[in-house]
Amino acid sequence: MTTAHHLRLIDGMRAREFPAERIRSGPAVSGPGYHTMFLHADDEHWHDADLDDEAGRLECRAQCLADHDALLMLLSVRWGEPQLVSLWSAQERMMAGEEIPEPWADPVAACAYLEIWRVEKRWIAMGLRLQEDGPGCELSVLVTEIDPP
Repeated sequence: MTTAHHLRLIDGMRAREFPAERIRSGPAVSGPGYHTMFLHADDEHWHDADLDDEAGRLECRAQCLADHDALLMLLSVRWGEPQLVSLWSAQERMMAGEEIPEPWADPVAACAYLEIWRVEKRWIAMGLRLQEDGPGCELSVLVTEIDPP
């Protein structure tokens, strides 16, 4: 997918109404008060690369990082610099047994930080998960009216 396609997806997420119940459609999950889209997920992008081929896996990671950087730049032009939010304290609370509400539970569990914008009464959050023991990389965007934890 191109950066222009990612921007169209994000704009579509911002414009759509939220469903009354949680639904999943391919790389998207929506529920009451939110839409989440996985723009770059390991299991989607590695189907074209040999999983045993380290060079192919590194290429997928490099593309994910490039997509992140390009979107960050373009979204910052649109809405200004994002708020960089560390998820460390929310992860600690989750590990201690606190339930993190949807739609924030998945990003808290997977990402070290989020880049967040507040636009027209909705939060737009971009998360990047880098696999600690390998070349894996996932990029997701969340649009929600629910305040961060």
